[in-house]
Amino acid sequence: MYRIGIDLGGTKIEGIVLDAKYNEMFRQRIATEQEKGYEHILGNIKQLYDALTAKLKSAEHTFGIGTPGAISRRTGLLKNSNTLCLNEKPLQADLERLLNHKINIENDANCFAMAEALAGTGVGKTLVFGVIMGTGCGGGIVYKGELITGPQAIAGEWGHHSIDVNGPLCWCGSRGCAEALISGGGLEKLYESQFGKKLPLTKVVGLYREKREPAFGFMQAFFKNFGRALGNLINILDPDMIVLGGGLSNIDELYTEGVREIAKCVFSDSFETPIVKNKLGDSAGVIGAALIGL
Repeated sequence: MYRIGIDLGGTKIEGIVLDAKYNEMFRQRIATEQEKGYEHILGNIKQLYDALTAKLKSAEHTFGIGTPGAISRRTGLLKNSNTLCLNEKPLQADLERLLNHKINIENDANCFAMAEALAGTGVGKTLVFGVIMGTGCGGGIVYKGELITGPQAIAGEWGHHSIDVNGPLCWCGSRGCAEALISGGGLEKLYESQFGKKLPLTKVVGLYREKREPAFGFMQAFFKNFGRALGNLINILDPDMIVLGGGLSNIDELYTEGVREIAKCVFSDSFETPIVKNKLGDSAGVIGAALIGL
């Protein structure tokens, strides 16, 4: 049985075909063109799906899609997507009708977690928590090779637990969410609000490494917040491994300074949870989409 996966992002739509052993057979990427609206995105997905299935010559396959947001269990409509024209739309039903194939649609962080648990650095681990720290913060839980989603499709949404009730306002309406304090987008907004200067996070990290203020103190606070956020997670789930993904996973100090801060927050006499960088990189999302397909 072949597996087709599509990673539906705000700027690009990427598709992949895997064989039964998860080997990549074919991959293609096209622009999302979200400014042209919902129906146009559906057409782009069909175009890519047709290209992928043409390579299989009608062979049987599963099909999964990963995207920011989730399908509401109550309404069947997509919710919480940063591609705003997809929200409150029957994306799954419309695509199944258009493509004449059953589809499983999951949050992109769930797809990341699934890919790393089954085909990446978490292979062989019982309970893997996959973390995305990029523009926002997402997460996914994989237990014994199965994705845990929950009755509200929000399992693993660690980015929206508050680690500072007096902290900055998050787009979700709460204050001091992990996403507002330790995502790339959140950190850049926080730096500008605190110091009146807009800098890309890569520049802030560079200044931190030169021990220049205010970047040095700002990043130290970031590592403390990172430690508190993941410490809370470990105290609840006690996973066998946490895999970091997204742009911030490339900050080397997360695996030294950040891990030391996590250890301070873990409710145990020892800290055994490996905090590791992803293996699959930018491919994790589309591979995970293929792995969750129906």
